[in-house]
Amino acid sequence: MRTKNRDFLDALLAEVRCAAADHAIEPETIYFGGGTPSMLSLGELDYLLGGLRQVLRLEHLREWTFEVNPATVSPAKAARLRALGVNRISIGAQSWDDAILQTLGRAHTAGQAERTYRVLREASFDNINLDLMFAIPGQTREQWRDSLRRTIALAPEHISAYCLTYEEDTRFFERLQGGEFRREDERDAAMFEDAMDLLHDAGYGHYEISNYARAGRESLHNYGYWNGEDYLGIGPSAFSTVGVRRWQNIPDSAAYTMRIATGAPPVSFEETITEKTRAGETLAFGLRTENGIPAQAAAPWEAELAEMRALGLLEARDGRLRLTRRGKLMADSVAEAFV
Repeated sequence: MRTKNRDFLDALLAEVRCAAADHAIEPETIYFGGGTPSMLSLGELDYLLGGLRQVLRLEHLREWTFEVNPATVSPAKAARLRALGVNRISIGAQSWDDAILQTLGRAHTAGQAERTYRVLREASFDNINLDLMFAIPGQTREQWRDSLRRTIALAPEHISAYCLTYEEDTRFFERLQGGEFRREDERDAAMFEDAMDLLHDAGYGHYEISNYARAGRESLHNYGYWNGEDYLGIGPSAFSTVGVRRWQNIPDSAAYTMRIATGAPPVSFEETITEKTRAGETLAFGLRTENGIPAQAAAPWEAELAEMRALGLLEARDGRLRLTRRGKLMADSVAEAFV
C-alpha cells in the first residue's frame, strides 16, 4: 500500500532525475533541510538517500548535511544516516531553557535535545552543528548566556546563533503587531555581542554573521552559497540559481507531488538575473563572512562604501573590505546597499 510519504519521496527523486538530465550534477555538498527530514522512517531514509545515490554522481561529494529535530533520532536512525553517507548533522536545539522552547512553540525539551546530540556522537558523527536562537520574547541576557555556555560545554564543531526575525503571515508577527511581543533592539544587540565574545573565547571562529566554527569545520555548503556559486534546490519552496536563471518551486507539498506525478514543472516563480544583480548579491553575502570582499569588486558602490567607512561599519585591509564589530551589528543594513 502506497503512502503520502512514498508519493512525496517519489516526486523528489523524479525531480532529481529531471534535473540530472538537464545539468551535469556532480555535487560537492548536499544539504537536507527545511521541514523535518529526520521524521522519515528507516525504510524511507533508505529509499530516498539510496535513490539519490543511484541518480547522482557523488565522487566529489565532500559534505552531506542532514538537519534533525531533537527527539526524532533513534540510535538506529543515527547509525543508518551515517552508513548512507551523511557526514554532518545540524540539530535545531534553539535553546536549553524549556520555557523559551515553549515560547517558540517547539515540541522538544532541552533534555531531549541533549540526548539527541549524544546519540549522534555515539553513531560516530564528528561534525555536528547546534542551532541557537536569541532575541526571543521574554528571553533575558543571562538565559542566552547560559544557552551559549551549555552549548560550548557540549563541544560541537559548529554553532549557528540566529536572531529571531518576525516574518509576515506568521503567528509571531501577528503577536508582535498585536502588542503581545515587542522588539528590544538594545537587548538584542547585547545578546549578539555576548555570542561573539563567549564563542570567541571558547575557540570558535566567527566566520559569518550567524555562524561560528572550530578551525576547518566551517560549512562548505553555506560558503558556496555566500560566494555566489550555483546551487540546485529540490522539493517544495526550494530555490535554485544556475547561471543567469533563478527559480523557486511551489510551497505546497501536495500540489508539488501532484505536479511532478503529472509531468508538470513544479516551478512557481523564475527570473533572469542580471550581471549587476548577481555581483551585488555576491558582495552582500561576502561581506557577511570573515573574508569580506575584494575592494576592487565593490567599485561600482564606492559612494555607499565611503559612507559606511565614515560611519565605522567597514574597514579596509590587504585589498579587502570587512565589517567592523559595529558593522556586524548592522550587517543587514549594510547588505541592502548592494541588493
